[in-house]
Formats: sequence, structure tokens, C-alpha cells
Amino acid sequence: MSISLHQAVKVGSYLFRQKLMGKKRFPLVLMLEPLFRCNLECAGCGKIQYPEEILNRRLSPEQCFKAVDECGAPVVTIAGGEPLIHSEIETIVDGIVKRKKFVYLCTNAILLEKNLSRLKPSPYLTLSIHLDGLKEEHDHLVCRDGIFDVAVRAIKTAKAKGFRVTTNTTVFEGEDPGSLHRFFDFVTDLKVDGMMISPGYSYAWAPDQEHFLKKERTQALFRQLLAPMKDRDNPRPWNFNHSPFYLEFLEGGRDYDCTPWGNPNYSVLGWQKPCYLLNDGYAESFQELMEHTEWEKYGHKSGNPRCQDCMVHCGFEPTAVSDATSSLKNTIRSVQSLLPAG
Repeated sequence: MSISLHQAVKVGSYLFRQKLMGKKRFPLVLMLEPLFRCNLECAGCGKIQYPEEILNRRLSPEQCFKAVDECGAPVVTIAGGEPLIHSEIETIVDGIVKRKKFVYLCTNAILLEKNLSRLKPSPYLTLSIHLDGLKEEHDHLVCRDGIFDVAVRAIKTAKAKGFRVTTNTTVFEGEDPGSLHRFFDFVTDLKVDGMMISPGYSYAWAPDQEHFLKKERTQALFRQLLAPMKDRDNPRPWNFNHSPFYLEFLEGGRDYDCTPWGNPNYSVLGWQKPCYLLNDGYAESFQELMEHTEWEKYGHKSGNPRCQDCMVHCGFEPTAVSDATSSLKNTIRSVQSLLPAG
């Protein structure tokens, strides 16, 4: 099971409370970026394109804790940049775990083995390792040879030390479904606790703008990618760290609109409007973000041309998770998806 029953129950309870209180907009996952500095220069990333003055900034642990408390989301992803570059990352992680938040520490794993002693295994902590394919494909996408082997070795070491580990994969235009099927098999054999997968969508500042997926292409590709899981004779036992409804959305089986407030982003620049992919300004507080962002200007239904091809998890996973609690039928199906197969 990719999402623990403990996490599913706590997040589900949180969702029901928000709905009972009549809240139409509320956060599900806080995307926390304590720095933008990274030790890779991936062509599809926009964060490292910031000027040196911004790349040198760091959020303090106190700033991180204030954002976590202010937001109130039950899940926190710590990204960047590369979080393990931060000299106080263990203090940040420990402080958020003590608040009983489910933390996903996102890392390219270059520094992971060396820094595992700074972290403590916990049911509230998951190490999310960036892997975009098998060796040749991953090293090509991160623009450096040898990184795949480093990441795989770090996954094995972290699992041996008792950490929860998932992988995080972005799928770009032109990728071969067969190669990704072999990648899913490989990761499954590593005994990770789940795989996250999302279609690539353009950062405004990313150097490579040619390989981000269009909506129709995303749906066609994901139908191919996920088809082996539905093979009646020999279904692949892939374990995705997603709502089954989000996966159906990626295949074109569900029509969702974006919920950008579901995954608010807080970084060295403040609370980003409306999401981490678009640069439409920053709010000084979470309350300002929620109350003064013109949310109706974003998402598929808005007609905003920048949003029309986006199907990224940060906007649509919260919609899918909310849909999972919209009816008894959906809730039962969501619970069933958490149970081991067979």
C-alpha cells in the first residue's frame, strides 16, 4: 500500500471536517521550498534560473514552522531546489514531524546517503526520490551521468535503515511507454513504498519548453502507461502514491478542474500565486493568498491559456482527493485502493 492507512484516515478526517464546516477552499498539501539552490541543472526546471541573490536565500526553521502552522494542511512536501543542501534541514523536518504532519522530503538523492544520519525514520516521514526513468533516460533528463546509480543506491540504503521511500517521476513528451513500463517494474522490485507520477508542465523559466505535454497527448500517453495494470491475465503490481481518481483523470476518464489552493506553495519569495508553476506574484501571508488571489482566473474552465494543457498533480490531485469523499461509493473505492491486492 502506497499511502499508509494512518495517513489516509487522518487526511480523510481532515477533509470531512473542512466540508462539515462549509469551507469551499482549503489546503491539502503545503509545498514548502526552504531554498531554490540545487546541485543539478535539469533542463525542465525553472527554479535554478533565478539570480544568485535569490538562490542564496534560505528559509529559517522558524519561518518554515510558521508557514506550516498558518496553512494547517495535514501533509507537507519539502522541495526546492535540493533540500539536503539546507544546513538546518533536519531541524525543519523534525519540527514538522513533531506537529504530526505527514512530511515528504523530495530529493535528487545525491546527498542522501551522507545525510541519512541527520534524519530519523518515522511513520510521518517519507523520502521522495526523484527518478525520471531508467539509467540512460534519467541521467539524460537531469543532465548529468551517474545520478541514476547514486539514487538507486540511496533508495536501498534508506530502505535498509527503516525509512519510508517513494519515487517521484515526471513524464515528458516523446517518452516510450515500454521503457517506462520497465522502469515501473524496476522500481517495484526495489520495494519502495509507492511511486508518484505526473505529466511534465511548463515552468515559465525552464530552458527546455519543447518537451512539455499537451492535454490530449497526456491522456493518450497515460492510457498506454497504465494499461498493464488492467491486464486481466497478468496485471502489473505497480503501486502508485495517488488517488485512483487522479490516475483516471490522467487517462481522460474523469473531467476535473484545477484546485490550485489545495497545494499552496511557500518559498523564500513568500506565498506564490496561484501555484508553483505560474509566476503571478506573491502574498505575505497564507490568509492573503486565500482571500486575495483571483482563483476564478485559473484552471481549465477559466479559459486562461496557460492552464489549458496542465494536468499536474499539484492542481488536480486535491480535486481528485476531494472527489474521493464526495459520495459513499467513492469513499469505499478509495479505501479499497489502499488494501493489498489479492
